Amino acid sequence: MSPLSIQDPVTTLQSARSFLFVPGDRPERFSKAVASGTDVVIVDLEDAVSTQNKDSALQAVTAWLSGTGHAVVRIGRDKDVEALIGLPGLLGVMVPKAEIPGGLLRISEAVERPVIALIESASGVLAANSLASVPGVARLAFGELDLAADIAAQPNQRSMLLARSLLVLASRSQGLPGPLDGVTAKLDDDSMLNEDLHAALELGMSGKLLVHPRQVGITHSVFRPGDEEVKWAQRVVESVKGGQAVVKVDGVMVDAPVLLRAQAILARAGCNP
Repeated sequence: MSPLSIQDPVTTLQSARSFLFVPGDRPERFSKAVASGTDVVIVDLEDAVSTQNKDSALQAVTAWLSGTGHAVVRIGRDKDVEALIGLPGLLGVMVPKAEIPGGLLRISEAVERPVIALIESASGVLAANSLASVPGVARLAFGELDLAADIAAQPNQRSMLLARSLLVLASRSQGLPGPLDGVTAKLDDDSMLNEDLHAALELGMSGKLLVHPRQVGITHSVFRPGDEEVKWAQRVVESVKGGQAVVKVDGVMVDAPVLLRAQAILARAGCNP
């Protein structure tokens, strides 16, 4: 993980394409998750950890993030938030079942890191715009399987289309990058993963939650910026090198957010800004 990830975790989370889950009670897998090449590791203290293992998982996660580890943490309890405060390797916090804007703000302010709001319920979907507007929220993420269970629907592209689209619209309206699509649970089905990725990309999603290292490569291939987007980003970065006070690229003024977006695109494409 580069120093930029710690110095600017918001940019890291907003430009990342792949977010790989690893159970918090399996510390032997933490470094393996990093070695997979995923943009961001999410150590999970919620669904992936049994009740009896939650305390030991929290200890393992805080020890790793106090040393060499860098990751987002999906929390499950209030005590998880307290334990994460001040950890040098904490990139951000994923809040499951996000529905209440005030709760997201409280967590972000407590840990002084960005938050990913994981939307997994009907109430969360309908509150997506409010959740995306909370200071400190860097990204929305979609919990398809939990939402399907909540509304008694099948977790397929047709039934989840409206929810995905609402998350995309909420993200765009609040100036956030496209949301993260939910997991593809079939680990050995590359065709299904590829289909899910292209469907998400078509809707305006720009990243995906993953549950196995073998899913990382395909995800990066699908979400890699196109040639025209890369060329635009290169023009933006080149435009500021002349030291002019006001610079325009394609008729649009280049300010700090535009430059950050361009640099993030080049980073996603593997180019040297």
